[in-house]
Amino acid sequence: MSGRRAFLRRFAALLVAVLAVLLVPAQAYAEDATIGHVESTGEGLRILVDVPAGVQVDLAGVTATLEGQALDATAEGTSSGSVVKRTTILVIDTSNSMRRQGRFAAAKEAATTYLDAVPDDVAVGIVTFDSLVSVALAPTTDRAAAQTVVDGLALHRDTLLYDGVIAAAEAAGDDGQRTLLVLSDGADAGSTATLDAATAAIEDSGVRVHAVGLDLGAKQLAPLTTLATAGKGEVITATGTALAQTFAAEAEALADQVLVTAPLPDGFDAELANVEVSLPTGSGTLVARALAPVQSAGTAPVAPAPLPTLTDDRGWVAPGWLLWAGLGVFALGLLAVAVLLVPSRPAPMTIADRVTAYSTRVTGLEDHHAAKAPSEPVLDQAKAAAASVLEHNSALNDRMTRRLAAAGSEFKPSEWLLVHIGTVLAAGVVGLLLGRGNIFIGLLFMVIGFVIPPVYLRVMAGRRRRAFDNALPEVLQLLSGALSAGLSLAQAVDTVVREGPEPIASEFKRVLVEARIGVSIEDAFEGVATRFQSKDFGWAVMAIRIQRQVGGNLAELLTTVAATMRERQYLRRHVSALSAEGRLSAVILSGLPPLFAIYLFVTNRAYLDPLIHDLRGIVILCAGVIWLAIGVFWMSRMVKVDA
Repeated sequence: MSGRRAFLRRFAALLVAVLAVLLVPAQAYAEDATIGHVESTGEGLRILVDVPAGVQVDLAGVTATLEGQALDATAEGTSSGSVVKRTTILVIDTSNSMRRQGRFAAAKEAATTYLDAVPDDVAVGIVTFDSLVSVALAPTTDRAAAQTVVDGLALHRDTLLYDGVIAAAEAAGDDGQRTLLVLSDGADAGSTATLDAATAAIEDSGVRVHAVGLDLGAKQLAPLTTLATAGKGEVITATGTALAQTFAAEAEALADQVLVTAPLPDGFDAELANVEVSLPTGSGTLVARALAPVQSAGTAPVAPAPLPTLTDDRGWVAPGWLLWAGLGVFALGLLAVAVLLVPSRPAPMTIADRVTAYSTRVTGLEDHHAAKAPSEPVLDQAKAAAASVLEHNSALNDRMTRRLAAAGSEFKPSEWLLVHIGTVLAAGVVGLLLGRGNIFIGLLFMVIGFVIPPVYLRVMAGRRRRAFDNALPEVLQLLSGALSAGLSLAQAVDTVVREGPEPIASEFKRVLVEARIGVSIEDAFEGVATRFQSKDFGWAVMAIRIQRQVGGNLAELLTTVAATMRERQYLRRHVSALSAEGRLSAVILSGLPPLFAIYLFVTNRAYLDPLIHDLRGIVILCAGVIWLAIGVFWMSRMVKVDA
């Protein structure tokens, strides 16, 4: 019986205690305050506590503990200043979207309000982000200078939000309490950095981030929320009319901070410790807790060792593309060493080389090659190596020989192969330099360098072929006149060599040389028509061949062929004049996209970054290139007329 009574008494006491806690008003404990910054000095701890607006703290009753051990703490307000260095960076969106609904004017007014309300000891910096990120003002307590910067802000395209946050975190420095107040009205557009890179920069620097979303919905606030979470701050939504009030509240929060100082306990040597501050108010007690770095008493903080950089005494930092340029130079060095190791041996003379040598001796030009400067051993070895490569690839050698002959180039296939390789390597180095080490740009320039030499040969061959066709009627008329005067066909050809225009004179000289070594003059003429791919001269050769077989008046025949060629040339010029507008339109429409891309690459490279670094942009870029190529092909077919 007595046991049951004792149990009932204990149960009644417990019930009374629970009711007392629930019903009787008692001193409240809440964690409505936060620790904004903790720093450890040789004198002890300095703790900045953020207090809710409008709350009056009894500074004399403030207490603090370190890992549960009471500290001899003292507290003071910071409205008139603080011994702790405090820095705030205003990160302001200056993109063109801020022009709508008076947002930009509201942003400048809010910045002015912040400068007026923030305590005098707080250093304020300004970073703007649009198509470029600019540290418009380094942290300073000169409010007049800050106001001048705010008044001079202007709007531009794009929104490099993430790049701006990273630049602001760097501008905030490393000492004291550092806060970023980010204002934006939209999502990031064009940053080279990603959201993960921006959050990593925030976490590494230890800055607090408060983000203000101007007229943004919940989905658009997601990136700002991520940034604020990484910076242990808050996200604030505001409209243009309430923006100044929002900034004023942020400034007053710094004025309402409480600075708590306390010496470290003797023998305390932990590097990280739980700090707790209790702040009595008229309605209860605010409690703020944080895990903060702490040093033992009497030990001055040691600055982290700087990361090694490529610098000299003047502070020059090596650019990022220098690594890739060095790799390119190293690759060129390896190529040069490989060329030097190739044994030098003279390349065998081809039939074309023998004909050329014979023609130079016949025309008295044998001193032309002898007058050349002596070749370098390295160049000779390089030529020998290229000749060896072409010797094992006869198809490539024949193709290059035909192209060089059609273009009228004096290069040999081995020499042109070296020029081609050098162009590719030089274009790759230029691409790496312009792209600041971007491999994609380097490869793109190497592709361009690979295409340039064949295109050059094709252009030169086309120009030489047009000159040949344009002069052909007059040359045939000259042959006809010489034949009418009683000269033989070989003598008439020699007359063209001495008096005819280029490139026909040099080609007819080759015809004479081939005829002297046993080639029939009709076959030699056929070789000229093949090299120039000239249908007109092919018909003339056919007429000469038929006349040589069946007889007839060759002079009259050549006069008729020349008249026919003049009529065809007239028709070609007429068609060219009629199709000039279409051809010009095709050139403009085909060249405008790549030229505009080059312009953007030079003036606003960040605008093109999504086309390279984003999978969706890469797909769009590839699709655009494919459709552009299709359009160029069809336009070229539509304006090309065979006459």
